Amino acid sequence: MRVEWPTLFMIVGCYVIWGITGQLLYPEFSLIALGVMAVVTAWHSSLSHEVLHGHPTRCDRLNEALVFIPLGLVIPYRRYKQTHIAHHNDDTLTDPFDDPESYYVTAEAYQGYPRWIQHILWLNATLAGRLLLGPVVMLCRFIRGEAGLLIAGADGVRLGWVLHLTGCSVVLLWLNAMQISLPAYLLGVVWPAHSLILLRSFAEHRYHDEPQARTVIVERSPLSWLYLNNNLHLVHHAHPELAWYQLPAIYAHRKEEWHQRNQGYVYSGYLEQWQSWAFRAKENPVHPRYD
Repeated sequence: MRVEWPTLFMIVGCYVIWGITGQLLYPEFSLIALGVMAVVTAWHSSLSHEVLHGHPTRCDRLNEALVFIPLGLVIPYRRYKQTHIAHHNDDTLTDPFDDPESYYVTAEAYQGYPRWIQHILWLNATLAGRLLLGPVVMLCRFIRGEAGLLIAGADGVRLGWVLHLTGCSVVLLWLNAMQISLPAYLLGVVWPAHSLILLRSFAEHRYHDEPQARTVIVERSPLSWLYLNNNLHLVHHAHPELAWYQLPAIYAHRKEEWHQRNQGYVYSGYLEQWQSWAFRAKENPVHPRYD
């Protein structure tokens, strides 16, 4: 389709639900409203991911405009796009030098950290720790990297932040109109929204000698709609050009082949991940090739 209408309708619906919830529900049921807005903000993150891969139209500028208002406030869309496209190189997946989304560190870096940061890295390797502390860990790492790029005058970084802050000003004006304070929004919406996204990404990748075995498949989850089927992550990495609603059929048609391709790196759902890794580190934060 020249225009992928299901995705376009979702983007419009995302903003409408967020606005109506804040305007009508928040005055009487503030905690419920913040919870709904957190889910919608996580949904917006998934839609932004869909957009950076060239959906729902063939015009990149139009696609960017559709998600220009950053409900999550934290990550500039253009910076997310640039780092995420770099992440899609399967040959360098999980490498702490070449994969911008890797949670691994080198042994040299780990040994140079203070003891309390080492403890945080291990906590962040548990699912409970990732949900609780992960948003702050992710933000600190991201801001540190961006600060260096801004100082160095890297191409496109400054413009990406200018556009992002312009979009953030719209969100802040909207929040003011709904009489939602910024601290309430950050703690009640932004933090849990990023925790929801980090639930999806917790086990998305592991180190393995075979690149295609580094990416997970989570077969079934009621959160699939929220993640736009990105729980079928191996299928997305193999076909990033496909729209979210095409992934389940592609997976179901060749299910055994996908399982063989990633050498059985498959979970039945996110509950299985919680049962396995809630309070136990899934893996050492030091990358096996740099230990």
